[in-house]
Amino acid sequence: MIVTNPRFMNQAFARAFNSRNIDSLLALYEHDAKLRVDASEKTLSGRSEIADELNALMQMPGTMISNNNFCIEHGDIALLRADWTFIGSDGTVVVSGSSAEIVRRQSDGTWRYAIDHAAGAGLARVA
Repeated sequence: MIVTNPRFMNQAFARAFNSRNIDSLLALYEHDAKLRVDASEKTLSGRSEIADELNALMQMPGTMISNNNFCIEHGDIALLRADWTFIGSDGTVVVSGSSAEIVRRQSDGTWRYAIDHAAGAGLARVA
């Protein structure tokens, strides 16, 4: 997966996920990227830990759809929010949410996730 415009990161993620190819998914992450998947404080670091989580995620049945809600670029970084949905084989929504991500332009002009919080934009407000 090669992404040369950060606005297309989330669609690339969904395509890679739907291919069920872990190497395609991991190619979207920097080697030392951070990933958080829920409201816990557990943050995964690096492609090895991220691979374990993504392999588990790929066991979820259905097709993923992920659309960019916004992309704010500033030099070689961009802040993204995606709205994602898993659709079951019967067409029903299995689960959906909104992520928050920071992506960084690499020296070759491609973009990769530096920080990915899969549920970050959909968490409940803090009192």
